Amino acid sequence: MPTPATPAETEANILVAGTGPAGLIGALAFADANFRVTLVGPEPNVQDGRTTALMNPALALLDRLGVLRTLAHKSAPLKVMRILDGTARLIRSPVVTFHASEIDEHRFGLNIPNAVLVATLAEAVSANPSIEWRKTLVSQWQLEPERATARLADGSAVSARLVVAADGRASPAREAAGISVSSRPFPQAALVLNFAHTVDHAFTSTEFHTETGPFTQVPLPGRRSSLVCVVRPETAQELAALDDDALSRHIERRMQSMLGRVTVEPGRQIYPLSTSTPWRFAHRRVALVGEAAHVFPPIGAQGLNLGIRDIVDLLETASQNRPDPGTPKALLSYDLRRRPDIVARTSAVNLLNLSLLSSMLPAQIARSTTLGLLGRFAPLRAFFMREGLQPGSGFSALAGSLREQVQR
Repeated sequence: MPTPATPAETEANILVAGTGPAGLIGALAFADANFRVTLVGPEPNVQDGRTTALMNPALALLDRLGVLRTLAHKSAPLKVMRILDGTARLIRSPVVTFHASEIDEHRFGLNIPNAVLVATLAEAVSANPSIEWRKTLVSQWQLEPERATARLADGSAVSARLVVAADGRASPAREAAGISVSSRPFPQAALVLNFAHTVDHAFTSTEFHTETGPFTQVPLPGRRSSLVCVVRPETAQELAALDDDALSRHIERRMQSMLGRVTVEPGRQIYPLSTSTPWRFAHRRVALVGEAAHVFPPIGAQGLNLGIRDIVDLLETASQNRPDPGTPKALLSYDLRRRPDIVARTSAVNLLNLSLLSSMLPAQIARSTTLGLLGRFAPLRAFFMREGLQPGSGFSALAGSLREQVQR
């Protein structure tokens, strides 16, 4: 039988650990669904110079939570996405261009500055009366059959039926739950920065595939773009050490001057790349979301979009088990919901990344053939775009098309 809460404890329906974008969105989503929420974590970093490309299904959730309008004014729509082979290998892939209009969308999504995203989400959390925000850290987890308790660094404690672990790739909540992780570092690092350019980007994102990984430009408002340049760790350090003029020339040359003259903006960040997948996604009243549940290279704008799908599925499972959303049965349901999506996306991104690093001819042939088919066959391209936005939507559209043909 659970022990009664002491005066220093707060009993909450849902405890969200972590104040990155996934944690803030998770707290807002559960509060919107009429759960009592306690969010634990410090004020988020609003100096992050990176950007996040959120696709339309993720934006639909942010719209429901009342924050999309603020974000949209400070973001750039993604209307065209393009893949170019920037390698010098024997077999090179054709250019593949994806237009949102091909699948009757006016955009794939928005590219949002992280500083704007987290500041907007944090403001919404602070204004929400259904969310209690404890701006401290968890010093110890106690996971019992009937509830989970977080002992906080300020000496207080919070107990809940369900813990939403949005506390990052090193996730203390995941470790406390005894969930093991399969991890592997890659011989790559991402140099991240923003830059101005003289030619309009026309809301087009371009991903160059190179021998060291993707070199990806994503539009920002005005004649500005964000860049994720994946190279060897030592190369990332060398590039980051260049002066502004030298780095601007390097980026312009790598982009084949397609955006004209380039001028890098202040703020360069380097992130080592790795992949990480837990053996399960929920256990002992802890459900994993965001980077606690999946880590992989920045290819195809999958990261936070996958994390938001974690939140949506967890919220649906919790809503179906309102008396106690943290039971083993409820957590098993969440695990089964998320496993196909997470495993498929992680595997696909890791496979594509490894194919870029491989100099073996079969890998080059496979990548070139796949991209060639996407470029030549519009139905396959449409299927790929729909699946990229929302798992299952490509199959739904295909089934609908087949029904129409049969009815004719």
